[in-house]
Amino acid sequence: MKCLILAAGYATRLYPLTENFPKPLLEVKGKTILDWLIDDIDTLVAVDEYVVISNHKFAHHFDKWAAEKTQKVTVVDDGTSTNETRLGAVKDIRYAIDKLGLDDDMLVIAGDNLLDFSLTEFIKYAKAKNSSCIMRYYEANEQKLLKCGVVTIDENDKILEMTEKSPTPATHWCTPPFYFYTKEDAKLVQAGIDAGCGVDAPGSYIAWLCKQTDVYAMEMPGKRYDIGNLESYEKVQKEYNGIC
Repeated sequence: MKCLILAAGYATRLYPLTENFPKPLLEVKGKTILDWLIDDIDTLVAVDEYVVISNHKFAHHFDKWAAEKTQKVTVVDDGTSTNETRLGAVKDIRYAIDKLGLDDDMLVIAGDNLLDFSLTEFIKYAKAKNSSCIMRYYEANEQKLLKCGVVTIDENDKILEMTEKSPTPATHWCTPPFYFYTKEDAKLVQAGIDAGCGVDAPGSYIAWLCKQTDVYAMEMPGKRYDIGNLESYEKVQKEYNGIC
């Protein structure tokens, strides 16, 4: 299994910290955000390669970081240099798949979020379902729902519908940027783009995919820390206690 890490954003809301440095390599409690994620995933010994998808501006930072990792890490430079010219998450996924000729199951994650639970439980869930999967958590704040992917599910966790940033969210089940694609579904990313799925938010591909095949949504067993601005970064520095 491959792990694709989305790290091609420019994190403009975290300036000046991220004006010349990538958000996923910021440190929290003595470890980079990426190290927290990868070191956890690696405990399951299910991933044989980590692929970090970067923009051109920050690729050299990831190259330097990757050179010190014991895991196999490949950095893919998507060639963009500004926030205005970014490809968008779905096109970045397609770019990495095509460039490296990837043909495997894939864990696709945002490289700038911290979790207080192990992602290995999500991988086990997806393997048991033998299907593409996402995670979901209950979001009570209706204003936050307007900025999220939202899913409607049945009694077996199967997604009936998913929308991204809908003005009228159908449920309170919000979707964080952590996905599992089966080998077969990973091959359909270009088809989703061709069919008109959104490309900016990574969940846009799942919103299309769940209409083509069964996709399941596991309830998130803990908390996600989204580091979106300087205030949230300062808060996570104080509150984060690692993975339980």
